[in-house]
Amino acid sequence: MNISMLTQDQLTSLIQKGLDGIVYPGTAPRLCDPVRYTLETGGKRLRPMLVLMAANLFKEDVSAAITPAIGLEMYHNCTLLHDDVMDRASDRRGRPTVHVKWNDSVAILSGDAMQTLAYQLITTAPDYCLRSVLSLFNTTNMEVWEGQQLDMEFETRNDVSEEEYIEMIRLKTSVLLGCALKLGALVGEATEQQAQILYDFGQNIGLAFQLQDDWLDCWGDPKTFGKRIGGDILCNKKTFLRITAEKAAPLPDTSAMTDEEKIEAIKDHYVKTGAEKLCREAIAKYHSIGMDCLSRLNMSDDKLALLKSLASKLENRNK
Repeated sequence: MNISMLTQDQLTSLIQKGLDGIVYPGTAPRLCDPVRYTLETGGKRLRPMLVLMAANLFKEDVSAAITPAIGLEMYHNCTLLHDDVMDRASDRRGRPTVHVKWNDSVAILSGDAMQTLAYQLITTAPDYCLRSVLSLFNTTNMEVWEGQQLDMEFETRNDVSEEEYIEMIRLKTSVLLGCALKLGALVGEATEQQAQILYDFGQNIGLAFQLQDDWLDCWGDPKTFGKRIGGDILCNKKTFLRITAEKAAPLPDTSAMTDEEKIEAIKDHYVKTGAEKLCREAIAKYHSIGMDCLSRLNMSDDKLALLKSLASKLENRNK
């Protein structure tokens, strides 16, 4: 069957209409003020975009995938609200985080509300794939929390290996991208093999995406990155850069430095130890593995053009 592929602008429009159509509970309206605040900041809408792109590979009409896609976006933002509280992050996407604008209790409660709303939206998936969609989402949901737990544990460990770090970001970030693609494929009635290939593609692109985030935290443009540059350095967060640099040589003593001096000193250390180069190489490696997965779908370049373009943009985000 010859399927017409939707453009990115068309997909973006469908996502926005889906977001505009969310029905919020009315008994305690202020419960969802932070939810609206979080969603209106935009972001890349990467996860719902992947859902619709995957569905469109198998069906011209992707309407059945729109509301579940919005559910996945809602869930992603729920994790960000909780993550920002735990990391004491002051801003996201150029605006104060919810716990800063309101308080911790509001951020936690509205994050919980977002998770409930996410379930409500995801359960609108068609009956023919609902059981598979819910099983996929429940597995992914727990994996994300497992990744967050590992991230917390790494804060107090000085022996975190590169392999452990990769597994942590796979759980915390990559599985949700894989979930988005597989969810879209399930709604599109893909075969089990096709759905799994797209999941594997998403996982590897997700690893490249998170490693790129580590790199951008040091060398990105704060206007496009949406967060303060050097935030991971200031909170001594375990990242691929830090782990590989410490493996090569001890970090410099920054106890008497200002925040900006510390950021520059650690960045210089990352370059001198080769950690910066290794990070860029790892980004390219996982991107390449992901693209190899995509080639196994045996679909035309025209059909896969949008997915390939998006993957390329993720690897080469603004530096």
